[in-house]
Amino acid sequence: MTKLHTQSEWIARARDILPAGGFGNFDPGIVISRGAGSRVWDEDGTEYIDYLIGSGPMLLGHSHPEVLEAVFEQLPKGQTFFANNAAGIELAEEICRAVPCAEQLRYVSSGGEADMYAMRAARAFTGRDKIVKFEGGYHGMSAEAQMSLAPAARVNFPQAVPDSAGIPQSVADEMLIAPYNDVAYIRSLLAEYGGQVAGLIVEPLQRIIPPAPGFLQVLRDECDRYGIVLIFDEVVTGFRFAYGGAQELYGVTPDLCTLGKVIGGGFPLAATVGRADIMAHFDKSVVGPEGWLMQLGTLSGNPVASVAGLKSLEILRREGQYPRLRGLGEQIMNMIHDALGPTGLPYHIVGDATLFEVVFTSQTPQDYRAVQAGNASRSKLWNETLRHHHIFKSPGKTYPSLALTQDDLSMTEAAITAAAEALVVAS
Repeated sequence: MTKLHTQSEWIARARDILPAGGFGNFDPGIVISRGAGSRVWDEDGTEYIDYLIGSGPMLLGHSHPEVLEAVFEQLPKGQTFFANNAAGIELAEEICRAVPCAEQLRYVSSGGEADMYAMRAARAFTGRDKIVKFEGGYHGMSAEAQMSLAPAARVNFPQAVPDSAGIPQSVADEMLIAPYNDVAYIRSLLAEYGGQVAGLIVEPLQRIIPPAPGFLQVLRDECDRYGIVLIFDEVVTGFRFAYGGAQELYGVTPDLCTLGKVIGGGFPLAATVGRADIMAHFDKSVVGPEGWLMQLGTLSGNPVASVAGLKSLEILRREGQYPRLRGLGEQIMNMIHDALGPTGLPYHIVGDATLFEVVFTSQTPQDYRAVQAGNASRSKLWNETLRHHHIFKSPGKTYPSLALTQDDLSMTEAAITAAAEALVVAS
């Protein structure tokens, strides 16, 4: 077989065999060849500074030497066993030490699975069926999660809009959708339906939107009032916002939370964690066959991902890592302000120093609809210009990593300046 050398050849080959020409994740118009530290290279050898970092898990950068050493040490001992292994047990212990809500843990392979099982556990624990989620909140690919993630139609709350074909109407009937950051609405919703609601699932920082002051505490209080399981989806924020995640940073403890990305050190690993009395539903000997929540997975807690996660968490515990990460994010945010401020164009940098994005709008976005109301053509030009200047990122998020160097920051600043200039020319 003739070896393909150009990116365009790989793209053409992908179109023949993959629906929409891709894996369903990122832009199929780019094929990544390799990554090292803060950089990635495509199949044509073009080098980029990586602010996508695998959609979040590569917080330490690509191919961190200490993580690789741990993985290489494990590989000759076996890749996976479908049985307990010491590294997985040790990692579970460390996660439960770090995360405020975590008393027990059950592994899966993806964040979406973790969210699915968290919602199912809430139903098993309460004996109720309804789940509350927030419009625009991302919780994986389960039928429940694919309700009002990115609805094209603006319907009245709490009606759920399926984002995917193939989902029965019966699923939508058990989902209640609320606007994020709207305290009055969530109180009124739960006053009507609270006795039927098993769980309320929320990203503490919804995509890029921070919680309004006191909003998460209101959720905690209302869930306590109605006996609802409060679930924080910390697949993104866990071990990124702080070592104990967003619940440590914001000071609100849920009943369950879901983790992924960082805990696997770049390998497939995620977990549902939380209160022992809820997690007991994974143990038939405790809750009996009627209350048992069956869960298994071929690669759940596999030793390669576990040793990568253990080493990653060890590195994150070292002095100064989180202040440095936040400092890097703040520098980039300041670059954006310095470049866009003089243009006079309306914009807001939305998010946290560890995860943020520019939204071209005059109003501070508080929910999904406000973000969607931003100027999409300016966002498109902004991101296209950054890509042209070798910045690799999602159109909707910027992920700083601890691998960023001063050279990276200088190149990033030049790219941001160019992007701002392109917006001025287009305006």
